[in-house]
Amino acid sequence: MATEKKSTIAQASLRITLKRSPIGTPHKHRLVLRGLGLRKLNATVLRPASDQVKGMIAKVGYLLEVSPQ
Repeated sequence: MATEKKSTIAQASLRITLKRSPIGTPHKHRLVLRGLGLRKLNATVLRPASDQVKGMIAKVGYLLEVSPQ
């Protein structure tokens, strides 16, 4: 029987809020917002503080408000 070990280390997460409208932004930036799970203004999501998520935030950071969880 294979058993999976669950990580007991709590991974840091980021609270990401969409503060500015993506209207008039490049299409790729809107796709990044969709990838983060942000669809409406003032919507907030929790995402892990991984390199991939940090790269997405760097691309559209001018539209977001980011705080550690």
